[in-house]
Amino acid sequence: MAIEVDVAVLGGGPGGYTAAIRAAQAGKSVAIVEMDKLGGTCLHRGCIPSKSLLRSAEVYATLLNASAYGIDIAEGAASLNFGGVQQRKEKTVDQLYRGLQSLMKKHGIQIINGRGRIIGPSIFSPRSGSLAVELPDGEMESVVSANLIIATGSRPRSLPGLTPDGKHILTSDDALKLDKLPSSMLIIGGGVIGVEWASLLHDFGVEVTIVEAGTRLLPGEDTEVSAEIAKSLRKRGVRIVTSAQLHTDTYRTGDEGEVEISATLPEGRVQLTAAQMLLSVGRMANIEGIGLENTDIRTSGGFIQVNEYGQTNEPHIYAIGDVIGGVQLAHAAAHEGINAVDHLLGGRPSQVPHHLIPRCIYSRPEIASYGLTEEAALSKGYDIKTGKIPFQAIGKAVITGHPEGFVKVIADRETNDLLGIHIIGGHATDMIAEGALASVLDATPWEVGQTIHPHPTLSEALGEAMLAVDGKSLAF
Repeated sequence: MAIEVDVAVLGGGPGGYTAAIRAAQAGKSVAIVEMDKLGGTCLHRGCIPSKSLLRSAEVYATLLNASAYGIDIAEGAASLNFGGVQQRKEKTVDQLYRGLQSLMKKHGIQIINGRGRIIGPSIFSPRSGSLAVELPDGEMESVVSANLIIATGSRPRSLPGLTPDGKHILTSDDALKLDKLPSSMLIIGGGVIGVEWASLLHDFGVEVTIVEAGTRLLPGEDTEVSAEIAKSLRKRGVRIVTSAQLHTDTYRTGDEGEVEISATLPEGRVQLTAAQMLLSVGRMANIEGIGLENTDIRTSGGFIQVNEYGQTNEPHIYAIGDVIGGVQLAHAAAHEGINAVDHLLGGRPSQVPHHLIPRCIYSRPEIASYGLTEEAALSKGYDIKTGKIPFQAIGKAVITGHPEGFVKVIADRETNDLLGIHIIGGHATDMIAEGALASVLDATPWEVGQTIHPHPTLSEALGEAMLAVDGKSLAF
């Protein structure tokens, strides 16, 4: 007999399990079909394990610089146990995984471990959208639902001529499983993933080179933020190569197993060599093998097409998260999952434009942003005014020993509306939510600046930057 539920979710990552919880809270019967582990890429191969490594790298870097805080550590007393770092990462993931499983039980959500595939009209249902699930033992199960939500996520993208092998050429998935650190790493791609890995690997003592095809790191962020992170990484010793045309046909492994590849830079052709190569050139949606050909669902550019509510061409089938493109972030997928369920329940959920989803980068220093960059605001025709406060003017930043970076606020000169907030500095990712809330509540920079920010805290930087928009900052 087929398993019959009100809502079936194909994929158990943050988007999928959040949608499942929302539907269960509304009294619907829900089943999640997941071929790997509940939690998806974020919990097992992305957000959580990578941030665990970043935290260990930060602690190690702090210990090596302990003398700056008046703490003397005997030479050689602080050493890196990378095996211990990996054990801590696995323990963190396991703890959160067990918590997530308990959450599913709490809400009565059925978890079906298997590879799901959408089937067309059958004896179980007169319309497409049912799932045929291949279980680990090879048996088949059918899941029939009134609504289906596709949340199959994404995987690392590769480049023609550079095929990841887990040994010489790595993806971020492979890098998370390293049992020992290489002496050097060539990182192809200077986006979010590339910058985070460059930061943590360098803090662990690896010689790092970032190769970026564009003119700057983090091309999606404000140019001042890109310049600041490049300055910070270079100061620490990371080599950054931009405007690089990589010649993938020249890739080879040397006599000692090192990777070699040539690239053309503005100043000429160079040979790049490292112990290993890490590809960080974006992610591609998991749309193959899930049965889309048995439906009328449309795709474009490798992503499933949906309307503002996540509906596909078949109104009872929704798609959310990385599989639809847009902002490929866990919290974006979760928000899309909530909106999809609210809509299938008959509501009219409020839509959040992609540029108003907070973006976070967990490098050292951290980066967080919300809304438009200065370039984007100008290109849209806004007459803007900006406020910028360096963290070196903030007492708490000096106390913590991390005075680098700044907070930048962009507002509409005519309406005083907040257009964008950009933070680079310590704990930036923890601070951006206040700016996002201000925008949701339609607060002006003056109103946020009038909010009392306790002293000494890093949050003062945001309050002062809001005041600086109108030249009223008291700190700089």
